[in-house]
Amino acid sequence: MTNPVSGRKGQAARNDVTILAAAKEVFLADKRAPVAAVAERAGVGISALYRRYPGKEDLLRKLCHDGLRIFIDEAERATAEPDDWAAFEMFLRGVVEADVHSLTVHLAGTFTPTEEMDADAVRAGELAAVLFDRARPLMRAEAVPADLTMLLEMCAAVRVPDPGRTTSLRRRYLTMLLDGLRAGTALPGPPPTRIEVDWRWSSVPR
Repeated sequence: MTNPVSGRKGQAARNDVTILAAAKEVFLADKRAPVAAVAERAGVGISALYRRYPGKEDLLRKLCHDGLRIFIDEAERATAEPDDWAAFEMFLRGVVEADVHSLTVHLAGTFTPTEEMDADAVRAGELAAVLFDRARPLMRAEAVPADLTMLLEMCAAVRVPDPGRTTSLRRRYLTMLLDGLRAGTALPGPPPTRIEVDWRWSSVPR
């Protein structure tokens, strides 16, 4: 016989997965959309949503923090690869495949990050820097870690109505971008500054 409590917990967990998937779709289309639009897309009552996320900012934070944790997981997984360039490429391909940057870039500046998110962001940056430094000898002399942020944003910007086609196109352009990072002719212009990379977050209240 099914335990009623376990059954309710299981349903709550399924609702959460459905709500987060719906929220991603809704906020990618319109970051100003109300929470009610998420409940409608998820097919759950607004009360079920509010039990999990008391306000819109809570939902936005959850979406972006989940993306940040995926970024960290992909970086940690790639760190175990002994070949320096293969580790770097594995990391970038994993992040692009997980579609981490679509939401984080789109929603940056729309909520106040928590201290835990700030700490995870530092950890993510450290891991990415290690992988970049390992691959650095094979790159163009002018390449810098901030270029990675812009590269990932470029891939996230590729989106067509067919999700499968979106994935295929992102793989295509990431390969082009990775080839462009390898040693070759000098890159034009200065690299992006930290202010240019982080400008979306500069107006977020603390």
